[in-house]
Amino acid sequence: MRNLQTDDLFKLQSVTNPRLSPDGKEALFIKTHIDEEENKYIANLYHIDLEKKETTQWTHGKHRVSSPKWSADGKQIAFLSNRDDKNQLYILSARGGEAKLLTSFEKGVSSFEWSPCGTKIWFDASLKEGKTFTDKEEKDEKKKPEPVRVTKMKYKMDGVGLVPQDAFKQVGVIDIETEEVTQFTEGNHQHTLQAVSHDGSKLVIGVNRNEDLDWEFRQPLHLVDVDSKEETVIVDEEGYYGGAAFSFDDNYIVFAGSDRTFQNATHSSLYVYDTRRGNRLNITESVDAPVGDYTVADHQQGASAPAAVWTKDDHLYFQLSSMGDVRLYFATLEGEMYPASPEDEHVYGYAVNGEGDFALVAVSDPVNPGEIYQLTIATGEREALTSFNKEYLQEVKLVEPEAIVFKSVKDWDVHGWLMKPADFKEGEKYPLIVDIHGGPHAMFGNTFFHEMQLLAAKGYGVLYINPRGSHGYSQEFVDAVRGDYGGGDYEDIMASVDYVLAENEWIDADRLGVTGGSYGGFMTNWIVGHTNRFRAAVTQRSICNWISFFGVSDIGYYFSDWQIAADMKDVETLWKHSPLKYAENVETPLLILHSEKDFRCPIEQAEQLYITLKSMGKETEFVRFPDADHNLSRTGVPNLRVERLNEITGWFDKYL
Repeated sequence: MRNLQTDDLFKLQSVTNPRLSPDGKEALFIKTHIDEEENKYIANLYHIDLEKKETTQWTHGKHRVSSPKWSADGKQIAFLSNRDDKNQLYILSARGGEAKLLTSFEKGVSSFEWSPCGTKIWFDASLKEGKTFTDKEEKDEKKKPEPVRVTKMKYKMDGVGLVPQDAFKQVGVIDIETEEVTQFTEGNHQHTLQAVSHDGSKLVIGVNRNEDLDWEFRQPLHLVDVDSKEETVIVDEEGYYGGAAFSFDDNYIVFAGSDRTFQNATHSSLYVYDTRRGNRLNITESVDAPVGDYTVADHQQGASAPAAVWTKDDHLYFQLSSMGDVRLYFATLEGEMYPASPEDEHVYGYAVNGEGDFALVAVSDPVNPGEIYQLTIATGEREALTSFNKEYLQEVKLVEPEAIVFKSVKDWDVHGWLMKPADFKEGEKYPLIVDIHGGPHAMFGNTFFHEMQLLAAKGYGVLYINPRGSHGYSQEFVDAVRGDYGGGDYEDIMASVDYVLAENEWIDADRLGVTGGSYGGFMTNWIVGHTNRFRAAVTQRSICNWISFFGVSDIGYYFSDWQIAADMKDVETLWKHSPLKYAENVETPLLILHSEKDFRCPIEQAEQLYITLKSMGKETEFVRFPDADHNLSRTGVPNLRVERLNEITGWFDKYL
């Protein structure tokens, strides 16, 4: 078997988004791969006959398909595809044939839901003020550049760029036969379609109608009558709520969300709204872990999962992130709750049949890039339905990480993983790289991570932990980083290094490296300004100066207060937590990687750090990635993802 390589990105297959047919006899999913020659991601729709266990590719071509959904009678499938640049809505007969294009909207379709009658599809899509969905885009080849007037603080977004000031998301409905489009919502507000009731008479729509949204961090959910447009508020509180779904009898609506008790560090919960009584219940109140998938990795493409799904008995299934696992959980309205999938893995997609006796789960673990399995819920038995990565796994040697738990400050248990080099031999010494995740409210988990495997394949030990601030642990733990960046979190990371050095004689204490992106980049910058234990460091999409970050990041003006507990009226605190303040202390050779179009942590952060270190005679280099945003490492242009990995491994090869 050979060691994993950087360009294995082009061999790996991403298998996501299982969707069961209404009768539970068929399923759909999306398979994505990277085309090296085209330098892009290609995603197609696949079908599984669950009785015959036969898999068939249903769409072809060099584009991306997403969001497949069955009609209520199981006779048709709708999906989104970017065949014509923007994501538009297509339908396909479940018996085969060509897909039919339904929409040609100027800004494409954001999301959609079938009407239960099967003759209409509800959707949401952006519209310019004064325009209708049927207006055609006028292309002017000679159009001159125009200035952009900004009047709001939320005027740009990473991955999007400048947010149009005159475009608003509206809900509409399209008749499949006539292709007639009717706009349902109106007003200069951002509407999101959440769910359609099984009798077709009600919608759940998310919309915040306050005029000034700069300081609004909420999306109220409304139950809307289709005929009268009368609205009933389901939830209208500070926080983010969504993923709504009607129970089979339409008596209940489930949705997920979190309030702002701990700002963006608040655990998300699962709520059920009773449509008859108008009251709301927090189903997961007794669980000190967040609902949903908070795992960070770099392989799965376009993976999405429902917030929760109902069975006909009014039971619920959902994901829960805990101790590095993302597991499928079961719950009843009476308060019963237990896991329905095993430990030590990442359930990144799922579908459950109406009877609740089996599920389709998309599952990965550290040595399995991910496939779709049929899970018998009562027994826990499961059968692989796909095997797209089987040949790859027979060809490549992967490293199984060892889970570790160690004591840090406050006598807290901190959890993480240690990987040995792929060609590990007893008695030899090896360098170790510490990899730090972003967020900080995310988590490393029991999932396949190409980057970690690559570092191990290159001859490095790899240490990655979930320091305080990480999700998947208690609310106290995830909240503990706020207002303390560079404090207890730094001590957790250094304690992890001390722990593995004491427990593993194979690690060479004189050849330590550190890297991380976003918050992990901040922490890399902080570490090299506070210790010289590391012989080399690579900082990625990082923060170095909270003072400038406040004004240049798309989230800076509120994120700084949420995380550092300071704004521009308290620059002393912002500067105290800024790695740039400690640049003079840096003795570690530092490679700085940053994307040109990163609006989350703008490239000026890297520019400041590089010029400051260079002016002080420090050992540093700066690599800029064009046409890349904050998500370069996960969803970026493929050749740039390869170059990024080559830069990281090249720097560590040089110094370690």
